[in-house]
Amino acid sequence: MFKLAALTLAAFTLSTTAHADVNLKLGTTERVTRLFAYPNNCNVICFRNWTLEQTVEHYLTQSVQRDGYGDAKVLVKTDNGQLHAEIIGVPNGYEKPLAALLDAGDLAYNGASKLNADGKWAYSWYLFLPLGMALENRKSVELLHFPPDYSLTQAQDYLKSATTDRWASLLTVNGIPAEQTPAFQTIIDIAPIAAPSNAGKDLEGVYSYFNEYQTTMVRNVSLHASGETLPMVAFGSPVRDWIKQQYGATVNVLGLATISPSDGVKVRVLGSNHPSYIWYASDPASYSGNDAKAKADAAGLKVMGQDLSAACWQAVMGRQPDSNADIELKTCTQTWQVAEKEKTCALFYTSIRNLTPGQAAAKCSTAAIQLQLKQLKAPAPATALPAPPL
Repeated sequence: MFKLAALTLAAFTLSTTAHADVNLKLGTTERVTRLFAYPNNCNVICFRNWTLEQTVEHYLTQSVQRDGYGDAKVLVKTDNGQLHAEIIGVPNGYEKPLAALLDAGDLAYNGASKLNADGKWAYSWYLFLPLGMALENRKSVELLHFPPDYSLTQAQDYLKSATTDRWASLLTVNGIPAEQTPAFQTIIDIAPIAAPSNAGKDLEGVYSYFNEYQTTMVRNVSLHASGETLPMVAFGSPVRDWIKQQYGATVNVLGLATISPSDGVKVRVLGSNHPSYIWYASDPASYSGNDAKAKADAAGLKVMGQDLSAACWQAVMGRQPDSNADIELKTCTQTWQVAEKEKTCALFYTSIRNLTPGQAAAKCSTAAIQLQLKQLKAPAPATALPAPPL
């Protein structure tokens, strides 16, 4: 009886100390307005007619939910020109990564202001920080180029885009439950600018304005509160080029490298295609000749195999960060490009070509795959940043 009472008391103590109320001073109305891109979408008529406080509550609620605190509550108030956030039902210290994100956001704002002063800011761009993502329960980091504008103006959700949705689906194929994929998709964009999804070329030359922001974010986000480093995936050639320029590491598609964001910290980075590259690579208009469709299909199959392999590595390393990154990459590549090549093929035809499972199966017999791959006489087309479909 005594043991049972002791165990019950211990369990009660854990349950009451595991969660707490945290408070964070967000700053002046001016600061919070710019860091939360407020109002997110108002052109005479506001798409969502939210106050500044409601906007902040929206993004902080996304974070606590994606961290697994479904019962947590967020309350934001303004007092004498200062905004304060109270988050009920999260662990002590939960506010620290949020404060770090907002401090980094100040650096992004400074960079954007300088960019505008130099006449390089476009009227259709918005400063947009990676708000609403997991702050504590992070499993891996994704380095990307820039967020599409509709993630801000329409969705008010940094993780809602063709790019992020597709990659989340590849993580689920690799065993990550759909509700857990946000923990694997902690995004750092090298250009914290919400822009039209075809604006990749326009953003060339702006990255240096955000150097302090970029390196601060990589340093902060790549290290978990537990002290473990998180695996990182670098998506697309602009990002892989930035890794080379900033950290001196060459990261090819399905190539591994190690970077050191701060003294004594080593982060494994995997190179990957941009998640939306497959739509460009598999577009028959990118090829010439009567066999353009066959070439496009073959290129799409190749990219799908690479993407599934990268998502597989991310899933494994995110769940077990102490795994051997090189061995896991070889295993993932063997799985999706050899052992499961018919499944890889079927996923391409169902998700990219929108065929039915039956139609995809007919396309994906071993003989059909071999024929398609032989028709790929040239590498897939190169592109700085393909535009994801809207």
